[in-house]
Amino acid sequence: MRERIWAPLPLLLPWLLLPPPLWCGPPDSQHPEREPEPGPLQPFDLLYASGVAAYYSGDYELAVRDLEAALRSHRRLREIRARCARHCAARRPLAPPGAGPGAELPFFRALLERARCYRSCQSQRLGGPASRHRASEDVRSDFQRRVPYNYLQRAYIKLNQMEKAVAAAHTFFMANPEHMEMQQNIENYRTMTGVEDLQLVDQEAKPHLESYSAGVKHYEADDFELAIKYFEQALREYFNEDMECRALCEGPQRFEEYEYLGYKAGLYEAIADHCLQVLVCQHECVRELATRPGRLSPIENFLPLHYDYLQFAYYRVGEYVKALECAKAYLLLHPDDEDVLDNVDYYEGLLDGSTDPASIEAREDLAMFVKRHKLESELIKSAAEGLGFSYTEPNYWIRYGGRQDENRVPSGVNVEAAEVHGLSMGKKSLPKIDRDLREGGPLLYENVTFVYNSEQLNGTQRVLLDNVLSEEQCRELHSVASGIMLVGDGYRGKTSPHTPNEKFEGATVLKALKFGYEGRVPLKSARLFYDISEKARKIVESYFMLNSTLYFSYTHMVCRTALSGQQDRRNDLSHPIHADNCLLDPEANECWKEPPAYTFRDYSALLYMNDDFEGGEFIFTEMDAKTVTASIKPKCGRMISFSSGGENPHGVKAVTKGQRCAVALWFTLDPLYRELERIQADEVIAILDQERQGRHNINPKDEL
Repeated sequence: MRERIWAPLPLLLPWLLLPPPLWCGPPDSQHPEREPEPGPLQPFDLLYASGVAAYYSGDYELAVRDLEAALRSHRRLREIRARCARHCAARRPLAPPGAGPGAELPFFRALLERARCYRSCQSQRLGGPASRHRASEDVRSDFQRRVPYNYLQRAYIKLNQMEKAVAAAHTFFMANPEHMEMQQNIENYRTMTGVEDLQLVDQEAKPHLESYSAGVKHYEADDFELAIKYFEQALREYFNEDMECRALCEGPQRFEEYEYLGYKAGLYEAIADHCLQVLVCQHECVRELATRPGRLSPIENFLPLHYDYLQFAYYRVGEYVKALECAKAYLLLHPDDEDVLDNVDYYEGLLDGSTDPASIEAREDLAMFVKRHKLESELIKSAAEGLGFSYTEPNYWIRYGGRQDENRVPSGVNVEAAEVHGLSMGKKSLPKIDRDLREGGPLLYENVTFVYNSEQLNGTQRVLLDNVLSEEQCRELHSVASGIMLVGDGYRGKTSPHTPNEKFEGATVLKALKFGYEGRVPLKSARLFYDISEKARKIVESYFMLNSTLYFSYTHMVCRTALSGQQDRRNDLSHPIHADNCLLDPEANECWKEPPAYTFRDYSALLYMNDDFEGGEFIFTEMDAKTVTASIKPKCGRMISFSSGGENPHGVKAVTKGQRCAVALWFTLDPLYRELERIQADEVIAILDQERQGRHNINPKDEL
């Protein structure tokens, strides 16, 4: 058993005994409960397994039936757990322990009664014991990544149900935006149906984010009354979702593997340990509810932007008190925002003495939310220290660009008048990287040689290495590239996505393994593509001395070929200057970390395979996209790696003769955005290794 510092249970009692308004958040309007299907609820993991098995056996009607049933069962299970948790919390309130011998017993009795209520409620609503619905971590991960929709869209295609295929594909893609093949599938399906403007619906969309999006659309259309209606609706839905998320945390948590000693202190420690994990889970509901899969970074939070929009919307309809309340609410999350501080002064000036500005406080809904959030934060830090946990709270309110119209006052406001009255129109700068910037860690592999660091490349978080690949490996990769690459792959099918003077071809790791298994290219060469990308990941993680795991976000082998007869006096770039995780704005000298940029990417790398071409230099620039700070000539085995933000704008000079090939790699520190095809490729590699060792006889083609 690992040593732990024991802390008494009362350390966590302030959290368990929060007053109801603070515990539950703002009052909610209860969700209407869906009409349950007759009979006991079927376990979603069994339905999912049956659907997948039917898909691979070619019974697509059964596959659709069971996969759709699995998704319904999964939703229903979440609803039941959340409702039972709320019901039992209301019926079995926890009382603080008193003083004297046995004073803690009433608290434990109430806790046990709540647990019994919860178990009974679940059993009654589920039509059987809750233990039937405990799924494995792999299955839960599949549902979080919406993998069932991937199977569904393929089954719908087999059944010639094109519109349903488009809907399933879109729902999957919204959670897996790095899946370029799925994006291409969606475009193909829409073409096949002949309905180019088919409305795409995310079947797993969170209601508050849909209402928020509607509010933004009406705001941009200058329909501020409707914008306010949808923004307020989104807030109500957000706080309901927050309460449900918190309720779902009140179940089994993942414990580190150790055994508690069977004495009284061990019992207290076990309970306090579990309570702390539940509390951390609830505290981080903020992160979960802020995330629109594939569109919002987990820390580009919904709430600050929401109140930012609302303050302007209320201002535009002349409700200055409400505008002031929303502006002050925003400042609870960003107290140093100079623009909004100026707006507060401006709104107060509009009251004309009819109302005392000091009597107008921040919106009560957010004030209660922030108060609870701060109390939780203090409690977690205190408890974690006492219980031996390692916990670092993220900054949930980091801003990546603010409102979409932050560079102007709301449409229709007289700009000159706004400047006179002091209504701020300024842009907000991109924040600095919120992690320690380090480099110079070991390169891990004997033959890899260091060339230049960040200082020598005139930038931040940059490194140039040679001999990451041998000459023989370069030749093998270049050879396999000709056998697996498709024109436009990774570029939505566009042959020349960046310049009309070059042809682009690409391939993913999973596609390479598939071609290798089918014998279209040597399996050994396809495996090399997988292995060298993993080698690159380890080097980047080590060199930049990252204190957390670096995951693949997207892996792509790409060749760009100069088109004959189109190279005279070229002044375009093979790839225009850009940043990998934000929208570069050269005129403003800024880079906005907001959609459609891949905001979750943290590091990038390019591993070159050849140098028998003309042009094609990789260049770094200043944020003006004009001033070149470093130029790198590709060659076999050379790798350039850098952090993916606005500190590293880069591009590729025109390839004027021949073909330039490289392996492009993007990485993320957030496991939520792991590359789906990479996960599948890992599974295939594991199976191939087992087969080679003679321990397994599974056909890896099934995984492809």
